[in-house]
Formats: sequence, C-alpha cells, structure tokens
Amino acid sequence: MAQRPNDVMWKQLLQRSARQSLSLQAQIREMLVGAILDGQLPPGEPVPSSREMADQLGVARNTVVLAYQQLADEGYLVSRQRSGHFVNPDMIGKRPSAPGAGRTSARGGGAGPDWSARFLQRPTRQRSIVKQADWQKYPYPFLYGQFDPSLFPTADWRECCNKALSVLDIREWAPDLITRDDESLVQQIRTRVLPRRGVWAAADEVVVTVGAQHALFMLADLLMREGTRVGIEEPGYPDARNIFAARTSALVPLPVDAEGLPVDDQLAGLDYVYATPSHQCPTGVTMPLARREALLARAQAEDFIVIEDDFESENRFDGEPFPALKSLDRSDRVIYVGSLSKSLAPGLRVGYAVGAAPLIAELRALRRLMLRHPSTLVQRAFALFLSLGHHDALLRRLAAIQRERCALVLEALARHAPSCRAVPVSGGSSCWVSLPEGLDVVEFAARAEAEGVLIEPGDVFFHGAPPARRAFRLGYASIDSRAIEPGIRLLGELVETMRREALAALR
Repeated sequence: MAQRPNDVMWKQLLQRSARQSLSLQAQIREMLVGAILDGQLPPGEPVPSSREMADQLGVARNTVVLAYQQLADEGYLVSRQRSGHFVNPDMIGKRPSAPGAGRTSARGGGAGPDWSARFLQRPTRQRSIVKQADWQKYPYPFLYGQFDPSLFPTADWRECCNKALSVLDIREWAPDLITRDDESLVQQIRTRVLPRRGVWAAADEVVVTVGAQHALFMLADLLMREGTRVGIEEPGYPDARNIFAARTSALVPLPVDAEGLPVDDQLAGLDYVYATPSHQCPTGVTMPLARREALLARAQAEDFIVIEDDFESENRFDGEPFPALKSLDRSDRVIYVGSLSKSLAPGLRVGYAVGAAPLIAELRALRRLMLRHPSTLVQRAFALFLSLGHHDALLRRLAAIQRERCALVLEALARHAPSCRAVPVSGGSSCWVSLPEGLDVVEFAARAEAEGVLIEPGDVFFHGAPPARRAFRLGYASIDSRAIEPGIRLLGELVETMRREALAALR
C-alpha cells in the first residue's frame, strides 16, 4: 500500500516526481496529480493548506494557491469553504483491492504460451546499428544523425508550435484526417522542399510519413513478398536491408565503388533497387549525373523500380548539388523518399514519399491501417517552420558548420592517424574510414569507447560478411568542433597501440 505523504515528505516527493523544465506551479500540480492517481492521497483526504504546503516546499504561497485552484478546476481537488481542499473521490475509479487482482493466477492456470514458436520473424536478431542511450555523456561522440542541441533553432521552433496552437489552426489539425495529411505541409513540401532537389510533384503524389524509415517499411509491405528480387547497396543502410529482408529472402547485394552504385549486369532480373545516390550510406560518395542517367535507362530496359532514399538532403561542399534521381525520372520509375526532421531534430520523425499517384493512394490506405496519419500538430508546426523560412536558414547554417567540421575531421585524421584511409566526401555529415591491415574494428570501437570516443563499426553495413572488419563510420553531426581534434588524437594513439600489439603477437 502506498504511503501517505507526511509533512516532511512533500519536498522530497516534489524533487522526485517533478520535472525541472516545468514552472514551480506546474511541478506542484504534477506532484499532486501523481500522489492522487498513485493512491498516496486517498479519496476524500485533505491536502495541506496552501500556507503549510508553501512552507514545506519553500515556495511562495500564491504559487500553491494557483496550483490548487487549477487542480480544483480540473476536478482533482474539491474546495470546501473554511475547510480547505480535499481529494475528489470521483477522480479515482474502482481499483483492484490488491496487486494482480483481476488477473489470472499463475498457480493452476496452466503453462504460458511458447512465444518463440509463434514468432514469424525475429527482428531482435537482425543486425542493426546500435548507439549508446547515454551517448551525449561521452566527450567525443563521433556518431551520425544524432541531435546537436547547440544547432537546434529553439526560438524559431517554439514560434511555430505556438502559432500551430492558435484557435483557428487547432480547428484545422485537431479532427481525424483519416488518410489525408495537413494540406499546408504537403504544399510546403511541393513548393519549398522538393524544388531544391529538382523534383516537382502534384499533391496526390506526396504522402507524409513518420520519418523516412516509415516510408521504406510501407513500400516493402505494399510491394514486396517472398521471391521479390531487391537490389541493395553493399555496404548499405542496415535498417532498409532488415525491412526488405522481412518480406523476401531474395536480396541481392550490389557492391558500391567510388561513384556509388554501379550500373552493370548485376541489375538484370531485379524487381526493385534501393539506392542512396546523393550521399551513399555509409561511404558518403555521390553518384555522378552520368551514372544517374544510366541507372534510369537501365531501369526502363530491365523494368525495375528504383527506391531513392535521399536521407540526407544533398549538401555539397564544392560546387552545385546534383539533381535528385527523381528529378530525371520521366516514366515513374523512381520512388523518392526523404526526411524533414533529420536536419532539425530526429525525434520529430517527419518524412515523406513521392511517387506515382496510384502508388501514393495505396500508401495512404496502408498507412491508415498502421497509424491513421502522423501527428497533425507536428505537421502544422513543420509547415509553419518551412513557410516562415526557418528551414532554409537552418540548412544554410548546417552547411557551413558541416563543411567546417568535415575539414577538421580530415585534417585531424591526416595528422594523428595517417595510417587510416578516409573515403573522400563532397558533403554530408560523416565519412567512411578504414583501419590499417590487421586491426579489427569491433575491438577498436570497444577500446575507443573506454577512452570516451564513440564510433560506428562498419561490419553492420554489410549484408554478408564484410570483406575486412576494418571500416567504420565517423560522424560529425553532433560533436562540438572543439572536441574533434582531441577525440581523433585518441583514436590515432589507439591505432598505434593496437598495431604494436599485433606486431608483438607475431613474434
């Protein structure tokens, strides 16, 4: 049974239950709501007077008075004249008399189900990118695609969220849109986002998704089954590989070179080809225009569809960006998948897919079965973020910062780890690095982590066994520029330590 708070416990309860990001008044409300719903304050129980509570918590009495008034307005407390505030019995429905009441007892209930025999697939056994949950606590996090709080446009995003909460806006996004999206966001994607990549689309050729990965999942669900032949880049994006592998075992690895996905006879007989031409995942190389045109010609000749994942909007450091593969498509051979939130905050989970109208109609119907539609509040806020020019301004800032960080990474590698080889990149927020012969990247990553340096071992990006367990991805999206040189210096020292150990083992 939950213990009823006494006078000494209130301050401890506030410190334990309330979030520091809230105002004091909101913290007190959250503390009391938790105590009521958790049973620490039984129905009909009086709460301390506003004066007593203020003294216990060390806050102004008016702060407590306002908190009590709002809780009374919401029905958690009942105010009785000259008696104080009491827990409203109507807020607590009937509850089990003891933990587990109402549930089938394990004793005499028979054996539980054998879940392992019922699973049709085991996603937990797939090889996926793993990142430490507390990565922000590490001094040198060379991780790709993570959030950098120093770059987040807090004031601009707050402005858009506040505008989205206006009375008129709420009336537009609050209803159930079923299969539709926020029209203002679709319009912004069509007029602000896609033209940057040379893509033009009608409203019925765009669908909003919960991130680019959601789009890939729906495409696999809609278009692939056992026996569907899907070409994937090697090395390539692990989550796309795992999504497709859950539908078909006929995955065909297509080794990439210095210009991305080769256009050759390996493409014969395929139904779909998954490609990341703007910044190949994970090597970062860019597919040149001539090869893009050749890929489209091959798709027409071989009758396959290209799924273009433009997961990182092209941001070249030298010269104008190449147009997206979709911009060159004249026969609906390309399904274009993009992300809006990766450059802003990955946790927002806003993406989109562009394709032929019949395909988009089916994706909308499928999405309805999965989650109806993405949050329309987030959609509206993002539409405002785009329309007010905040997104374009953010991309310009990111381009300058990523160019600076990339230069620092390459300079530090040349100075402190000259025996490592980095694939030349022309943009993006990561580079692909190889260790010297004889060093194992998994061991290297583990030992680097012990020194406070986080990197991403490259073996997970390969469909089969990697040709050599030496490559790793070095991201610079979420690491402070001042931490790049000392972090890579530690990596360079570790490289030399492991090389000496390997030589000593051969003697």
